[in-house]
Amino acid sequence: MEWAIAILFGTAVILLIVSFIKAGQSSKVEQREIDTVYVSLMEEVNKLQEQLRIVELDAEITAQEARIIGTNSKERILLREILDLYKRGYTMEGIAAKTKLNEKEIEYLLAPYKASKIERRKMANEG
Repeated sequence: MEWAIAILFGTAVILLIVSFIKAGQSSKVEQREIDTVYVSLMEEVNKLQEQLRIVELDAEITAQEARIIGTNSKERILLREILDLYKRGYTMEGIAAKTKLNEKEIEYLLAPYKASKIERRKMANEG
């Protein structure tokens, strides 16, 4: 009888150890799946943020333009890049270096956007 109890107790201990090992392995698999989903979700969020930034820049360009430019024209893409750099705080020299234009051209292209920003500040201060 003592041998039977000892064998059952030993078997229970072994099964308990095996169950802990299996639980740890399944936990690792689940964690990898969660990490994969998280990474793909963050990539999608970054893509959406980039698209949103482009849409916001396009909206501001469209609001400032008196003439219509095609959405995929080189001029619009250049203006989008310049405006993006300007809004991120680049200096005129930095923007000129990145776009390979001279500073006067950059100033000319950004003039409508600077004026509207100054006007908005004045209105906010007056109100």
